[in-house]
Amino acid sequence: MSAQADLAEATPDTGACAGVAGTGDGSAHRPAGADAAQADAAQPDAGLHPAFALHRGGKMEIAATVPVRDRDDLSLAYTPGVAEVCTAIAERPALAHEYTWTSKVVAVVTDGTAVLGLGDIGPAASMPVMEGKAILFKQFGGVDAVPLALDTTDTDELVETVVRLAPSFGGINLEDISAPRCFEIERRLKERLDIPVFHDDQHGTAVVTLAALRNAAKLTGREIGELRAVISGAGAAGAAIAKFLLAAGIGDVAVCDRKGVLSTGRADLTPVKREIAELTNLAGLSGSLEDALNGADVFIGVSGGTVLEAAVATMAKDSFVFAMANPNPEIHPDVAHKYAAVVATGRSDYPNQINNVLAFPGIFAGALRVRASDITERMKIAAAEALADVVGAELAADYVIPSPFDERVAPAVTEAVARAAREDGVARR
Repeated sequence: MSAQADLAEATPDTGACAGVAGTGDGSAHRPAGADAAQADAAQPDAGLHPAFALHRGGKMEIAATVPVRDRDDLSLAYTPGVAEVCTAIAERPALAHEYTWTSKVVAVVTDGTAVLGLGDIGPAASMPVMEGKAILFKQFGGVDAVPLALDTTDTDELVETVVRLAPSFGGINLEDISAPRCFEIERRLKERLDIPVFHDDQHGTAVVTLAALRNAAKLTGREIGELRAVISGAGAAGAAIAKFLLAAGIGDVAVCDRKGVLSTGRADLTPVKREIAELTNLAGLSGSLEDALNGADVFIGVSGGTVLEAAVATMAKDSFVFAMANPNPEIHPDVAHKYAAVVATGRSDYPNQINNVLAFPGIFAGALRVRASDITERMKIAAAEALADVVGAELAADYVIPSPFDERVAPAVTEAVARAAREDGVARR
């Protein structure tokens, strides 16, 4: 999830402390003697951190939506009744969306190569995060989700695996896949599948950032088209935010990597970075991030590292600082508040948290509601506008974006996305 902070552990569920070996009482079956010692050594001590107790046995489970209490129930839920439904779907495949779970379930797919702030930790170690993502889908959007950690980093293999799994799902949420591979993987899947494919590290971050930026501009009496932004970080989130802000009509945006501003004059750019350079930096800036910040209206950090206070001091009057690296923002809020009119971070212990959970549950809920074949730019912009509108008359410097626990968020985003899908012609119901 690159720089943004998902609430992966925010909402414990009733199955969080289920028994490891299915005892049902929170304990595990333990073998005797040497085997017992080996089993104890292999398990983390739950007393070290409360997270271990929460994660024991996993954070989610599968539950039936129909009863199987007697022979009649069994004959309808399984054989012979199920054959009637299977035959109908074989004749009319679209019926699968009405008579199976595919119309309301999302696959959360990762290869474990870019997990949170942990980096390439592999598919097995990524599962607690993917489970967390799945329960956030359910908690905040009413969307069922299944975590799928794939044991491959080969782009072709990953794409082919997801394509083969796709008939079981109504949408694909790509998660924690390293750049630049994530760009190609998303593009190829969108080309081959007729269900929504959404890389949350890119687009979820961009949607919430735009929502906060719209309200910050409104608070200071400006239009987004008057703003010049500088983005620190040219990975998945940085590239997506830049493109999205341009689509939303921002005045100008410059993207910086470790070597400075992405400009067409640089000979060391990857194809992805060169594309970004060609789309951005209308002012023709060059040099370092600090150079680009001189006179800038907006700083957006999705990279980590530290920005010197002297550079922050050169930003324009009534500037905005969105320093979203976790756990340490690129610009500490205490420093940012000296110079900026609005400060946001990716952390839950400061106001204005830029958090993807504000976006992805409602976006998928809206797309699934109308059986959208894609998630378009208009749908994402509609999500950002709806999210910004939730703040309403409460708008203030420390409240430009709502809380993830605001019950108005998901319904507002869901409705806006569904409406935009119909307007864009990608809705199928």
